[in-house]
Amino acid sequence: MLKRALWQGLLAGTAGGAVMTLGEKLEQAVTGRPDSHVPARVLQRLTGLPERTGTQPLTVNWAMHFGQAALLGVLRSVMAQAGLRGPVASAKFTVVRLTNDQILENATGVGAPPETWPRRELVVDVVHKAVYAFVTGAVADALAARGGPGPGQRHAARRPGRHENIGPLPRETARDR
Repeated sequence: MLKRALWQGLLAGTAGGAVMTLGEKLEQAVTGRPDSHVPARVLQRLTGLPERTGTQPLTVNWAMHFGQAALLGVLRSVMAQAGLRGPVASAKFTVVRLTNDQILENATGVGAPPETWPRRELVVDVVHKAVYAFVTGAVADALAARGGPGPGQRHAARRPGRHENIGPLPRETARDR
């Protein structure tokens, strides 16, 4: 399962990152919001790269932006492989994506907690991260579905709903097929 989750997640996360970026560029064209250089600044701090003032190198910005998108896609793919699929799983993953950003940005001192942001900026960020999460989820779910239902889905199929008298799947049937 993990081998599939790795390549499928990298693919799903990259697709999600690309769609999120297109959405950001469209939104910026309409709102006039400038490019964010936060990804580059975070990567510079994490790796010890020299920091610059003002506009950051596009390659550094995109390395962090797409690298983070691809790597987090692996987690969403693991979710899909386990049977956590669909819009609810993608909504959960939106929170993971936002939390990942905030941990890195706040731990490096590049960002501030979202509750201190202007509301409009916060809404824009949440919408873009939700687009990423749902696109990544759709791709991860579609790829995982090719392998059939995940262990969680097989367990749920034993008797729909949550029942205390339905125990876990037998170990040999819970494993990846």
